[in-house]
Amino acid sequence: MHLFPELSIGFLTIDISSFIAITVSVIITFVLARLAVRNLSVDNPSRMQNFLEWVVDFVHNTIASTMPLNKVKPYICLGMTLIMFIFISNVLGLPFGIVTETHTVNETLGITQADLDKHGGHVEIAWWKSPTADLAVTAGLALIVFALVHFLGLKLNRKHYFKHYFEPYPIFFPLNIIEELAKPLTLALRLYANIFAGEILIATILMLGWVGTPFLIAWQGFSLFVGAIQAFLFTILTMVYISKTTVHEEH
Repeated sequence: MHLFPELSIGFLTIDISSFIAITVSVIITFVLARLAVRNLSVDNPSRMQNFLEWVVDFVHNTIASTMPLNKVKPYICLGMTLIMFIFISNVLGLPFGIVTETHTVNETLGITQADLDKHGGHVEIAWWKSPTADLAVTAGLALIVFALVHFLGLKLNRKHYFKHYFEPYPIFFPLNIIEELAKPLTLALRLYANIFAGEILIATILMLGWVGTPFLIAWQGFSLFVGAIQAFLFTILTMVYISKTTVHEEH
């Protein structure tokens, strides 16, 4: 198995491969968004514009399935950003891998003598992976959603926000608290587990050499589907949580 290099800065430990992949994901998302809205035309729309309109309609309908139609517009940009960034992050590790080999201890990158001894005197360092194959990344996304949901609940629907913790009866208050705390946990673990398992399977197939090529091609195709489904699930669950705290007056 490959080791992922880590950089320690004070009390922080940064997974370098995740940091690189997150940066690339952000850049790709931003560039695609800018290209999609460049040279918009009513009379002669480009293929990119037609595709963008389809994506916007898809996201709009997805959000509309969770809340009244007149409440959808403020959340379209959020939905577009989430679904694009998460999908790109999910599939970023599929095209290729960047792996180097070292025979020396490098404490800056977290490579110890124990690691060298364990792997026969040399260690393969992986510099590239899908960001969402890292639990810290998916947990960060889930915590951002968690904070946003409760901020919007307090700002837009304060009376119902506090009231729903005691529904249907006050005795359910502890269970409602547990439910709220479980939401970011399940969001993070669902996304991480699916993408991480896919990357582990790809690494296993690669060990088969040329024999595993057909399986690798088939699994990478399936991974695109899994990546899209997981991006969709994360986005629609986010919208469900927002709707529940800001729109619904009763359960």
